[in-house]
Amino acid sequence: MTGRMELVGRLVLADRIAGGRLVLRDGVIDSLDLDEEVSTGPLLAPGFVDVHVHGWGGHDAMGDRAALDGMAQALAGRGVTSFLPTAVSAPLPELAAFADRVRAWLPLAPVDGAAPLGFNLEGPFLADARRGAHDPAFLMDPADIPAGALDPLLDGLRVITVAPERPGALAFIAALRARGVAVSMGHSAATLEEARAGYAAGGSTTTHLFNGMTGLDHRAPGLAAAALLDDDAYVELIADGQHVHPGLWPLIARLKPADRLLLVSDAIVLAGLGDGRASVGTLEVEVREGRVTLVGTTTLAGSVIALDDAVRNMAAAGIALPVAIAAASTNPVAMLGETDRGRLAVGLRADIVALDDALRVTDVWLAGRRLDRGSASA
Repeated sequence: MTGRMELVGRLVLADRIAGGRLVLRDGVIDSLDLDEEVSTGPLLAPGFVDVHVHGWGGHDAMGDRAALDGMAQALAGRGVTSFLPTAVSAPLPELAAFADRVRAWLPLAPVDGAAPLGFNLEGPFLADARRGAHDPAFLMDPADIPAGALDPLLDGLRVITVAPERPGALAFIAALRARGVAVSMGHSAATLEEARAGYAAGGSTTTHLFNGMTGLDHRAPGLAAAALLDDDAYVELIADGQHVHPGLWPLIARLKPADRLLLVSDAIVLAGLGDGRASVGTLEVEVREGRVTLVGTTTLAGSVIALDDAVRNMAAAGIALPVAIAAASTNPVAMLGETDRGRLAVGLRADIVALDDALRVTDVWLAGRRLDRGSASA
């Protein structure tokens, strides 16, 4: 129980920013009242939800319970109130062990950390030609999966990336969709027709748009074109300025319905730690001046941002703040089919982030509990 608390400021709603008051009671938003006389105070927005994040603050999503605790706490300090620990491609037994660790941790996750909503598998059903920072030794065709081999992974699996052109992929996508898993088209060399077939089979979202996929070639459009033209398909965007040029962000925002854009970090273990080297799965990566690459290559290997960075970057590129905030909160929740959080509305979980005029996080509430950010990793 968290008692009663009143917050006053500028509320970031779905279609506008309006002065008002929120009353939080016992972990939920008990009342929301607009007040035209309130024109100052913090921007109060729904907490951010990162559905694609591999690590943060020195903590690896594929690590042990302490690593998952540390990751959740570090993310909370940046306004992320819910997340999906995300695995990279690995042998199926290792992914099953990852799934077991996350499932065992879910009921024990710290109350001062971002709440886990399950987990995400970015692979291993990826195209070798578009594998990016995934070990080619672990990539496989869905057609080669023995019956029942994926069963140990399904409980808690919320999102999985699949290249739709791989043998057996379309039936695989349909089967996963029937089990309630969101299938993300990505790391793919698909033609436009192959990509459209993937969405038609049950693919509902898209792994880091433009990165690790066929694009917008005027004679050979591919997955990026299919994702942008399908109004029902969600698309992830890594808004760090490294993965997709900021000049394209407004184009994406114009082409996609506003409720289908997802901001993700794709952050790695080194996020928040400055320059350095680390392992992501079996591969070594390095960070130099905010750019993450496989060691000795120019291949991007994730990011070192958090979703508050992404929101600031989008706003600086001219994207309306309610649109940017929704892409980091409301839309990821909707993609997952969650209904108890992600918006400022009466009865929903009181996951709230306060931002100053520079869009820096000043306060975070997790299910109505104000986070002591002095103790959170940054």
